[in-house]
Amino acid sequence: MRFEKSADGKALRPCKPLPHEDLEHVLRHTRELWSEAKGASFFITGGTGFFGMWLLESFAHINDALGLGMSATVLTRDPERFRTKAPHLANRSDLKFVRGDVRNFEFPEGAFEYVIHGATTSGGPVEPLEMLETIIDGTRRTLDFAGAHGTRKFLFLSSGAVYGRQPPELSHIPEDFPGGPDPLDPNSAYGEGKRAGELLCVLKARAAGFEVKIARCFAFLGPHLPLDAHFAAGNFIRDAIAGGLIVVKGDGKSVRSYLYASDLAVWLWTILFKGKASEAYNVGSDEALSVAELAWSIGDITRLAVDITGSNPCGKAGSYVPSVALASQTLGLRQCVITRKAVERSILFASSIQ
Repeated sequence: MRFEKSADGKALRPCKPLPHEDLEHVLRHTRELWSEAKGASFFITGGTGFFGMWLLESFAHINDALGLGMSATVLTRDPERFRTKAPHLANRSDLKFVRGDVRNFEFPEGAFEYVIHGATTSGGPVEPLEMLETIIDGTRRTLDFAGAHGTRKFLFLSSGAVYGRQPPELSHIPEDFPGGPDPLDPNSAYGEGKRAGELLCVLKARAAGFEVKIARCFAFLGPHLPLDAHFAAGNFIRDAIAGGLIVVKGDGKSVRSYLYASDLAVWLWTILFKGKASEAYNVGSDEALSVAELAWSIGDITRLAVDITGSNPCGKAGSYVPSVALASQTLGLRQCVITRKAVERSILFASSIQ
């Protein structure tokens, strides 16, 4: 088979569909939500990355299983590239892919009752100014689209980065934490962009008369997680399936938590349909573990050694762990796939596509 070349010169191979077990998990935990969307049209930005693949595959699976007659229009910079990457999705009649930049895309015609906005920037290193402008301008453009196309419910995929640095005395960060990123630090462009995006969502939705829901997403595991980006979990899995050392670049003391992507999809669909208007919900696991512990877990599963190569120049181990009490108590959401099982499934899927 001949493969298209990606921007870095590597062959772009068709991806493997998600495991049936995972798609059934999403269906089982969201089945009662979908009746309101029968025959509805969705518009999705950011539909071709990690989050997007899970949303599109679960959407297609549920549409088939329940016979809902839904359709989704997906904005992408390069429809042809996505067709090569995911022909099992690109060739479906209920999914339409339109070319455009999220900052200035032409509005498709028709009514779209549901909008999910997850686009930020294209893959690869991005300058902070471009990052900030893309998030803010893209969010404004997508909100304007929703206001002009009969949207009832709008889901904004935000981030736990809006909270800034998590204080060491705070083990799990709640939605009402008043902190924020340092506005003078260029590295805050992503978090500040998402903060501004949230405010834009609330103001534009109020003016246009649709419901906006906000998902503040933390860290995740699962099929389609990039293995060569800035995600430590993905890099560890890449090292593991290569059969060498699992390399921790740092002292491994930073604390994270990881929600498996089938749970992620359940949470996002639930927040879209059932979330309170103009409310933000943390999306993630509250099962905290250090980066070193994650690496050791992967090493234990794959029977490989872990090499912790460096130190923390700041001398402090940062945390990035959400409180999920709000989502649990008001929407009934919970982590179904424990972290150990999430790691095992992620490794199995990644190994199967090498």
